Amino acid sequence: MTSTRGIILIHSAPAVLRPHLEWAVGAVFGAPVDFTWSPQPAEPRTLRAEHSWHGRPGTGAQLASALRGCVRARFEVTEEPVAGNEGMRWAYTPDLGIFACATGVHGDLMIHEDRLKQAILADALGVQPLAEGVAELLGARWDDELEAFRHAGEGAPVRWLHQVG
Repeated sequence: MTSTRGIILIHSAPAVLRPHLEWAVGAVFGAPVDFTWSPQPAEPRTLRAEHSWHGRPGTGAQLASALRGCVRARFEVTEEPVAGNEGMRWAYTPDLGIFACATGVHGDLMIHEDRLKQAILADALGVQPLAEGVAELLGARWDDELEAFRHAGEGAPVRWLHQVG
């Protein structure tokens, strides 16, 4: 059986959502999950957590779907690529909703050809400038909103990094 791994980054969540987020993730894994929570300085009265996971390909999508039910949380879920399966990154904010994109072995976002062709066509038709279309494909609005929460998490007690390659 092929397995993959990834990271769940809860960037901010009200304390009242803490058990709901853990239950949502635990339901995906079929076992209780206990995150290590710390205060999120970028947003008073919220918490942050990171959790490294292992599972079969597709687990990241299940995790993102489960976490999305807690609409006041901000989070990212990553799933590393494995033979026969692309990696993925999901980002969620209450204001923007969910963003999903394929990732390569080095963590780069991989924009599929048809999506790029759509952005080029939208530019040619005057619907949306190409730079805006590409920024949308790369999830720039999600990155802009989450960046302050990512920086506030620097120095967190645990950060899992995986060897590439």
